[in-house]
Amino acid sequence: MRPPRPANTPPTPPANSDGTRINEQITSPEVRLIGSDGENVGVVSTRVALAQADEAGMDLVEISPGAEPPVCKILDYGKYRYEAQKKRAEAKKKQVIVEIKEIKLRPRIGDHDLQIKIKAMKEFLAEGDKIKVSLRFRGREMMHQEVGVAVITKVQDLLADVAKVESASKLEGMQLIMVLAPK
Repeated sequence: MRPPRPANTPPTPPANSDGTRINEQITSPEVRLIGSDGENVGVVSTRVALAQADEAGMDLVEISPGAEPPVCKILDYGKYRYEAQKKRAEAKKKQVIVEIKEIKLRPRIGDHDLQIKIKAMKEFLAEGDKIKVSLRFRGREMMHQEVGVAVITKVQDLLADVAKVESASKLEGMQLIMVLAPK
C-alpha cells in the first residue's frame, strides 16, 4: 500500500503514452535546456524553459529524465513522436527472424525422395532459414544405425556448397538430429 501524499505537494501529471513528459508534466524545478536550434542553453528553471518554448511556439520535451537535472529540449512534440515512430518501424524492418524448418527422413529413404527433400532444404536455406534434419529409426532399424548415419552424411555432402553444419548429427532417443545453417 502506498503511503498518503503530503497535503502541500501537487499531484504528478501523468506522462504521455510513450512515457515522455512534455510542458506542464515536467515536475523538476530545474532542467538542462537544449534550444530549438540544438544549442546547449544550460541549467535553467522549468518556468523559464516553458516560457522559452512557448515563445518559440513549440513544446518543452523531457529527453533524458534520468539525468540530474533532467535534460529537456524545445521542439515540436508531434514531429518528435512521428520521427521516433519512423525509427522504430525502420528498426523492425531490418530485424531478421530466423526460422528453423524441420525435415524428417527415414533410414531407407529412396534416392528420388531424398533429392526432393534436398531441393526443399536448398529453398529454405536460400530464404535464410535454418534446417533441423531428423532421421527417425523404428524398431529393429536401431540395430543398423550406420544406415541412418550414411543418409545424414549424404545430406551433409549434397548441401555442403550452400549450408554449414551448426550442430553435428547426434542420437537423441530414437532419432538422429543435425542442424544446418545457410553459409
